[in-house]
Amino acid sequence: QVIKWIVATAVSRNVRELDISYSSYPEKLNTLPSNLYTSKSLVVLKLSDWILLAVPPMVCLPSLKTLQLQQVAYFNEESLQRLLSNCPALEELKVDIWKDDNTRKFTIVVPSLQRLSLFIPFDYGIDGLVIKTPSLKYFKLRIHSSISHYCLVEHMPNLIEAYIDVEFPDIKSLIESITSVKRLEICLEVLYEEGIVFSQLEHLKLCRCKDCTSNLLVRLLKDSPNLRVLDLYEMIDHYYCGIIPWNPPSTVPACMLSSLQIFNWSAYSGVPGERDLAIYMLKNASHLKTATILSDECDIPELEMLKELAFSSRASTTCEFIFD
Repeated sequence: QVIKWIVATAVSRNVRELDISYSSYPEKLNTLPSNLYTSKSLVVLKLSDWILLAVPPMVCLPSLKTLQLQQVAYFNEESLQRLLSNCPALEELKVDIWKDDNTRKFTIVVPSLQRLSLFIPFDYGIDGLVIKTPSLKYFKLRIHSSISHYCLVEHMPNLIEAYIDVEFPDIKSLIESITSVKRLEICLEVLYEEGIVFSQLEHLKLCRCKDCTSNLLVRLLKDSPNLRVLDLYEMIDHYYCGIIPWNPPSTVPACMLSSLQIFNWSAYSGVPGERDLAIYMLKNASHLKTATILSDECDIPELEMLKELAFSSRASTTCEFIFD
């Protein structure tokens, strides 16, 4: 009650920024005062931990530009969308789903939104996801759970940067929505469908922890005709699954013959599949300026790995080769 009074008083005095986090013992969800949802002055609102988002029918936050909801609970499936639909100036949204929440359908429709970060944890399990954010420039999506019914993501024509880390199979709508992206970090459980082109993609960072990494890399190289930078690495808390055989494409992707200039590989171990891929890149990327290989701790001596790559043929005679 004291915290609710403090929040209500702050809102009544036209506060511009609020950061509310509950540490509740015994564990109990806490609601917020109703006048919070009609503040005309609030620009930044951050809510986290043991808060129940019970959005009243009358809600309007005309000045709100930044909203963060980290591990809060929702009164019902309409709570989030009701709040978002009454924030006409919202530009930045971060939502981290609480693992014990019961909401199973999420709808994010915000025409003004420019930055979106959405995290759904392991074993949460959602029924449906809808994202309509046509003005989005920065998109971070981490879903370590299944989506049982639908995933509908509309195209984002202004997208500059995207971070995609998902483990559900129905990714067609998601991949089609990000085709305008310029910088992409991605980790997928399955291979996306053919026929999708990333015509503006310049920088690709591909996580190599999945079984489909080899095929995914081939498809992304084929579908990214203007790619300039390629990074192979592991996302945080992702782990390399083992030896993945390299299956080269029947024809060299266009980007390797015209635009690819920088190739970086982190945690290179020198096993046969990795070695074949590295040699393929050096042999076929005709405009490559730098190739940087950072070795991982492994049984193959670094000098042996270095010799294999350093003495392999290269399409670009001006390529600087860096091995560490």
